[in-house]
Amino acid sequence: MDWFTAPDYWLSRLVFQRALAGVYLVAFLTAALQFRALMGERGMLPVPRFVERVPFRRAPSLFQLHYSDRFFAGCAWTGCAVAVALAAGLDSQLPLWGGMLLWLVPWVLYLSIVNVGQTWYGFGWESLLLEVGFLAVFLGNDEVAPPVVVLFLLRWILFRVEFGAGLIKMRGDACWRKLTCLDFHHETQPMPGPLSWFFHHLPRPLHRAEVAANHVTQLVVPVLLFTPEPIATAAASLMIVTQLWLVLSGNFSWLNWITIVLALSVVRFPSDPPTLPGTPLWYEAVVLAAAALIVFLSYHPVRNMLSRRQIMNRSFDPLHLVNTYGAFGSVSRIRYEVVVEGTADEVPREDSDWREYEFKGKPGDPRHWPRQFAPYHLRLDWMMWFAALSPAYAGSWFGALVERLLENDRDTLKLLRRSPFPPDEPPRHVRARLFRYRYTSWRELRETGACWERTYVREYLPPTRLAGVAQRS
Repeated sequence: MDWFTAPDYWLSRLVFQRALAGVYLVAFLTAALQFRALMGERGMLPVPRFVERVPFRRAPSLFQLHYSDRFFAGCAWTGCAVAVALAAGLDSQLPLWGGMLLWLVPWVLYLSIVNVGQTWYGFGWESLLLEVGFLAVFLGNDEVAPPVVVLFLLRWILFRVEFGAGLIKMRGDACWRKLTCLDFHHETQPMPGPLSWFFHHLPRPLHRAEVAANHVTQLVVPVLLFTPEPIATAAASLMIVTQLWLVLSGNFSWLNWITIVLALSVVRFPSDPPTLPGTPLWYEAVVLAAAALIVFLSYHPVRNMLSRRQIMNRSFDPLHLVNTYGAFGSVSRIRYEVVVEGTADEVPREDSDWREYEFKGKPGDPRHWPRQFAPYHLRLDWMMWFAALSPAYAGSWFGALVERLLENDRDTLKLLRRSPFPPDEPPRHVRARLFRYRYTSWRELRETGACWERTYVREYLPPTRLAGVAQRS
């Protein structure tokens, strides 16, 4: 079937696959380095407790069959190794079926992690990686030209990511329609980056232009993905430029990067396609069957996009094959942060020696300038942003975090930038307070050297100690 393949996109496929392998690597590395404190056997939301109450059919995962911290670590590091192999092009050295199986391995492993990840893995880019990773299995290797239907479905994902995000903005916060959201967004976004302070202080007319350009990129340009070349390539290139702008302005894990990866699959690079043998009949049948499944499952995301009650970041099947996306349907006007402190004093008082725990990414010390972490995902820091919005977001894990801090738990402390207590001298009490944060002005920055100014709001958690621990003399 001549229509089945698109030889001119062989280099696009190559770039896409190597870049996707890089995103997989970051995702598995994040899991390997953080899981013990978050959801290990002694984690804040332990996987064994989760799989006891959630059946396999609702959350398919290897860890439903067996769980231990050693087994999880093995899966995560295996995912890292396979991602490195894919980035190095091992799939192209294998037979077609072998390359497909190799791409299937990270998808199965990451699906297993996401489906037991609970709150820590409730972000839209987890499902996006799985949806894209599933299609990558059927994209083929050097033995065949890229299948047209898979390239089309990758564009379909990119369309839903951008168009869905554009719709949720227009239907959501009025500031998007008034072009004023960026007056607040850079200051109140979940995790600012090193340049976010400067983006916030750009002239307001430029902020208006940014929002207007965003609407064009998300509501008009996605339609052009399905037009002939070179228009489709130009549309994808514009999306890449927009995503790189977002990379500079904040820390959004790998959301921007996987969107760039998707756009790379659309870009047709000028090159002469190699001479390839005919496409095996079994491969055509497998690809068409997978495509039919995706088209069938797309009903729910399409219905959601057309609905006035559009929801963001929802999976409609336990395998995360087709999902709905979107971000910042509403934008906070004020930034709140939960500041966690501990004291070694036996009786906690307001004038006790309270020492602040410093997180790696979330704002804390007003003089601590934000760092660039994306595409690496600091899961605890992100959830602390949600906790500041409402204690309801932290109800399942915040108490466990405090308990681990009172124990000076080594794995939990690894998630932080710095603990104010020596390893063998844990605090006797831990408390949390809510502060309002705002960016300093240019004058305040010059005078104080601080990029943040914070004001105490209220108590978030009163001084707490481990239950059953007798007072020390």
